[in-house]
Amino acid sequence: MFDSLDEELKATMHTCETRPGGWQTLQIDSGTWGDADLPALVEWSRAPACVADVSDSSLALVTGLDTTGQRWQAWLNLDIAARLLAEEPEDLEDQLLWLDTPEFHEAVRHKHAELDAEIPTDAEGAITWAAAAGIPVTPETTMIEELLRSHEAFAEDLLSTLLDQLGFPQAAQPSPEP
Repeated sequence: MFDSLDEELKATMHTCETRPGGWQTLQIDSGTWGDADLPALVEWSRAPACVADVSDSSLALVTGLDTTGQRWQAWLNLDIAARLLAEEPEDLEDQLLWLDTPEFHEAVRHKHAELDAEIPTDAEGAITWAAAAGIPVTPETTMIEELLRSHEAFAEDLLSTLLDQLGFPQAAQPSPEP
């Protein structure tokens, strides 16, 4: 699949982590890859895959898809996601003024509660996806739920930890520079 990409798109891809068993984490520049490309990747690789749409290292929406079409999604860093997804009033004139109102903070609390209520389902979906990927380790659902509720500052670190906790082989450590 990646061999068929044009050189300009290939130039936007960077290997982040390599894990034993052929598992790879790639970073692709914004706007060149997304959730809609996931089915083609799964079909090409004949293996479950996931994509994390990371925003400024502080937030990510992770979507996984297995070979049967089972899909799961989870937000990494609910606090930021709730602020981003909080429902704005229809008559909003100035978003900057809205951000400092009690109504905004209530909307954020409401959205955070909605997202938090989805975490058990998100965690189960991630575990099922990992099992479909042939990962032999059975992760603790509570550990995955804790991670999905984490306040870790960097979404990339949360994603790597999520893969670790799901039982994927540990990422290869880069060799020290000479």
